[in-house]
Amino acid sequence: MHKQLENYAAHISTRFRGFLPVVVDVETGGFDARHDALLEIAAVIISMDGSGVVTPEPVVSAQVEAFPGSHLDPKSLEVNGIDPDQPLRGALPEREALDLIFKPVRAAIRATGCQRAILVGHNAHFDLGFLNAAVQRTGHKRNPFHPFSCFDTATLGGLAYGQTVLSRAVQAAGFEWDANAAHSAVYDTEHTAALFCAIVNRWHRLEQLERERVGAGID
Repeated sequence: MHKQLENYAAHISTRFRGFLPVVVDVETGGFDARHDALLEIAAVIISMDGSGVVTPEPVVSAQVEAFPGSHLDPKSLEVNGIDPDQPLRGALPEREALDLIFKPVRAAIRATGCQRAILVGHNAHFDLGFLNAAVQRTGHKRNPFHPFSCFDTATLGGLAYGQTVLSRAVQAAGFEWDANAAHSAVYDTEHTAALFCAIVNRWHRLEQLERERVGAGID
């Protein structure tokens, strides 16, 4: 956890109306959250310093075992490059994978005084749908995420940079993009987090400039 997280708890807890932003990306065996397998999940907690600047925390991730009876679309596996039967993946059952992701998120919620986490994702309802489906399948009672609200960087990227595709929005924000590394939950989560922070910080700077203009009496 960020060493300054507790010191600036009041800032992050009020910035997003009591929600703690947590960037999440999933890799799956298809597009149907109820029937297609969740195969990989990664999360990045967002923290804030005393000046209101947000930064991403280190990524937490898990390879996930396909749940019994789940569907695996060969086209999806071709895109994400996951072999569900590869024993060296070190995949965890869904419940254990969720516990691994949820534990630091709950700790951050307590440390910051937030009410709960809000999922940040690129086309976020896709990721939230698979997360909620896994929670329902496992009967998990300690899901820290809001069940339906989310922040979508596809929308935010379109607003801030005129780009809704993740790779283009990331590059428009000034970051590099490696197409060969994309479609990994860890890579996509880290870059979505960088994009989200860049947009929030850009807005923060614009607010500061506006306050300075008003204070100086500039029309």
